[in-house]
Formats: sequence, C-alpha cells, structure tokens
Amino acid sequence: MEERLALSRDTLYTERQPWKHDAMLPDILQPGLTLVLAGVASGKKSAERGAYYADAGNRFWRTLAAVGFTDRLYQPEEFRSLLKLGIGMTDLCKTQAGMDKDIGEFDVPAFNAKMNDCKPAAVAFTSKNAARVWLGERSTESISYGWLEHSNVLAPPVFVLSSTSGASGHWSEAPWKELQSWWWSQRNQ
Repeated sequence: MEERLALSRDTLYTERQPWKHDAMLPDILQPGLTLVLAGVASGKKSAERGAYYADAGNRFWRTLAAVGFTDRLYQPEEFRSLLKLGIGMTDLCKTQAGMDKDIGEFDVPAFNAKMNDCKPAAVAFTSKNAARVWLGERSTESISYGWLEHSNVLAPPVFVLSSTSGASGHWSEAPWKELQSWWWSQRNQ
C-alpha cells in the first residue's frame, strides 16, 4: 500500500493534493463510524463538482432522505456532514472517474486497510458492482442485495445496496430501507 493512501487516526478526510488525479474525492472516514458507504469510483459529474453522487440523475441523496438516514435532502456538497450521523464514504478506485464499466483500476488492499484503520460497525457497497470488485468476483450474478456472507474474517459485516445511478438497470429502495433500519438500531444502542 502506498503511504499516500494511508488514513491517519486523527484525520477526518484526505485533502486533495497536486499529485492526485482530479477524480479523487476525499475519503470521509474516522474511527468508530457506524457505517461506511463504499462505491466503485466517483462519476464524472461528481469529480467535476468535488462532491459524492453529484449527478442530477443519481438517487443517492434523495434516497438517504426518503428512507430516513437524513432528516432532509442534503446537497452533494454537504457530504462531509454525514460524519455527524456516523456515516463515512469512500470508493474502491480513487484515481479514475466515470461509469463503472469504464473504471479499470481498483485498490482493494488500500480499501481494506482503511476499513481496518477506522473499524466501522458495517460497510455497505452502493452497488453490486462495488461488492463484486471487493470480493474479486467476475460477475455480479451470485451477489444478492442485503447482508453479504463473506469469508474475510478481518472485515466488518458487509451489506449490498441497489445502485442509485440513473444509468443502473435495476433500482430498489428495499435494501436501503433494510440498512437504514439496522443503522438506526445501532445509533440508538
């Protein structure tokens, strides 16, 4: 793992630095999070705006509000505010932006190191494709929405969500509602 990808325990997020590609959105991570939402990579609009899920056709922010993660509709530029709710954000690719099919560079070891460092109660992949990349699978056919059975004993519990991308061929709010119910129970313990 390259040192530049390491997450310091006292750092809430990584800052953009000149040597990083413009597609790089900052990790929003800190120790003790209830949940980390992990995608494949930032979309082109998100990279341009410097904010997660910034394309107008993406359902991400509307979904967070609709299922009760947030008490109102957040704007993409407010993504850092999710930390106050115990929610972090990152991607498996931090060097390219675009549609999933166009992304070819993933750093799963760096992602795993970040999760080991911040030790969230759970990780939710924001698409089957993100889960596929993490699992090292060739396709998403064997991956179901909801809690994911996996053999990585060092990883926290993992959840798979329906992609909020407007380009996604399948959309269901149900896995988001299931995850929100779990998240709410964890916050109220």
